Amino acid sequence: MHRYILHNDEIRDAGERVISPGQVGLLSGWGVFSTIRVYEGVMFNWERHVARLRTDAARMRVPFPPAAENVERSLNRLIEANQAWNATLRVAIVRNQGGIWEGPGNTRDFDVVAFTANVPVWPETVKLGLKEHGRHAASEFAGAKILSWSENLTVYERAHEQGLDEVVLLNERGEVAECTSANVFVVNGPVSGTAGVWTPPLSAGCLPGVTRSVLLEDVRVPGVIVGEKTLLPADLEAASEVFITSTTRELLPVISIEGLQVRKGRAVCTRLAQAFRTLVEAYVAPRRRPAAVQN
Repeated sequence: MHRYILHNDEIRDAGERVISPGQVGLLSGWGVFSTIRVYEGVMFNWERHVARLRTDAARMRVPFPPAAENVERSLNRLIEANQAWNATLRVAIVRNQGGIWEGPGNTRDFDVVAFTANVPVWPETVKLGLKEHGRHAASEFAGAKILSWSENLTVYERAHEQGLDEVVLLNERGEVAECTSANVFVVNGPVSGTAGVWTPPLSAGCLPGVTRSVLLEDVRVPGVIVGEKTLLPADLEAASEVFITSTTRELLPVISIEGLQVRKGRAVCTRLAQAFRTLVEAYVAPRRRPAAVQN
């Protein structure tokens, strides 16, 4: 984490004590968050991130800032304070009130808390585990990105202790849902010159990742069709390629999945990754912060 954080409208030192034990959201994980990639001082696809935050907040009964543009300005101030021109930014909306454990003197309905950090160094390829009943697709709150993230962190930590990079989570129907912090894609083909690239639908219980949405809605590569399809572990084995996506990883090819025989192709993933990076550059160019260029 970098030196400064955002607490509501103020830039504070990360060492300051600005939270209270009586904040219900901190004790119960009652809040929503998003992780945003900063390129040359620009929050990539802020519009999608804030839209998902607002939707998840409504589902979880978390009060939301009435003026999202004010939050955007504050986040840009945080980026500048930390000189975090190429970084990862996490923003959380924390509910403060409700329930019997609400602390005294809490006058705000919610807090906005954000911080930046260096972009993680990811491997060029990833090895995955496989976990049954890792997602409950029928849950009312499936796919919401909420502060109660300890289950994901536990599974992720265990995977690393086993020499793995991530885990494919299956839902209660045995379908592929997602990883603990990434979406999953498979490639079929190319057949007759066209490759099909598929990711589980939201009904599988996966989170609507921003990188996932960009690939589905914005990225266009000749000879490649990207869409949603119900996937089973057998589909991972049958695929010519498997890859994962996330805000900080972009696209990473999968070379193994524990218990499955998967192919190690990456040609289509590479083409999509290049197209994704071109789209990032087109998004950033007109918004680039002058200070980021100077640094």
